[in-house]
Amino acid sequence: MRAWPAPDLPALPRTGAAAPVLVHDSTTRTLTEAAPGPTATLYACGITPYDATHLGHANTYLTFDLLQRAWLDAGKRVTYTSNVTDVDDPLLERATATGVDWRELALEQTELYRTDMTALRMLPPATWTGAVESIPAVVDAVTAMLDAGAAYWVDRDVYADLSADPAFGTVAGLDAATMRALFAERGGDPDRSGKRHPLDPALWRGEQPGDPSWDGGVLGAGRPGWHIECAVIARDGLGLPFDVQGGGADLLFPHHEMSTSHARMLSRPSGAGARVHLHAGLLAYQGEKMSKSRGNLVFVSRLLADGVDPMVIRLALLGHHYRDEWEWTDAELHTAQRRLDAWTAGLLTAHDDGEPAARVLDEVRAALAADLDAPRALASVDRWAANPGGSADVLAATVDALLGVEL
Repeated sequence: MRAWPAPDLPALPRTGAAAPVLVHDSTTRTLTEAAPGPTATLYACGITPYDATHLGHANTYLTFDLLQRAWLDAGKRVTYTSNVTDVDDPLLERATATGVDWRELALEQTELYRTDMTALRMLPPATWTGAVESIPAVVDAVTAMLDAGAAYWVDRDVYADLSADPAFGTVAGLDAATMRALFAERGGDPDRSGKRHPLDPALWRGEQPGDPSWDGGVLGAGRPGWHIECAVIARDGLGLPFDVQGGGADLLFPHHEMSTSHARMLSRPSGAGARVHLHAGLLAYQGEKMSKSRGNLVFVSRLLADGVDPMVIRLALLGHHYRDEWEWTDAELHTAQRRLDAWTAGLLTAHDDGEPAARVLDEVRAALAADLDAPRALASVDRWAANPGGSADVLAATVDALLGVEL
């Protein structure tokens, strides 16, 4: 699958060693170094392509864009992999409800997402793989899990046997009742007859009348489950183990718990998956969580069509820490527009006695290294804009390379 073009990143001056980039690991609930070596690997779970791209999407992917920018500025070699779940129940349901072929809907929404990511100057993944593209690799993985005794049949479907993974549950650290409730709420089938355990997730779904299906070899015709898709795409794009797996906060369980378990089974005997799990807070709108099921979505493409500068959208999102849960209102755009105007004016009025741009660079670097603290970074630039010092080109390069804001 073709990703979007990468924005140019200006080089920034550096006088000392780069600080380690620390992030909040959802598993340990502590700050930890995201990638301690000279390389950094990231897998961020992608969209299911219907109703793309809403601000919840943009907020999530901005988190991992900031992480990559901080890594690159620190001199690391970064590999970013993501996916598009271009066949899944919600997509098929939307296609049926609207009378559109599911393939056309997936292509249209994927292209819209690509266009929105370009406008917002998000760094693209090195490998961007659709679920349909991944099916041959998923078939091989599920077959291997069956052969290893880590999966079993229920009628024509194949399920992971979570009892084969003694580390299951360690990613989210939830109790059994909470896991079962969330599994049912977020696409699982805990009451399916014939399963060995209520939480066992589907790896391969046998062909159903009216549903798309593919040749699964010994698995028979069907299509992949959601969690195994991400485990295989991450493995093939990054290798196992890798540094960071990320997504919205609602993916911690079951999705990241399950996909990490699958990765452990596929990498036995080492049993390696993601080393750090990183999650972005969820946005609300009109008093409720912004979600496709509720339909209370604010779309990037609609804001752009209304003439909103994509840098204003980006600044509005950067104004909140990535782990915060907050509610979107139009006031966010007004605040961000004023900030962009002040920064742009500062470039034109910078003088020798003002706030040094080099100090802002140091402060922005330090803010991002401390759990991607974008609001703290913005405050540093705001102070500069109130009394802009010389080397305006350094300031412009700083906000471009580290915050993704082109002035």
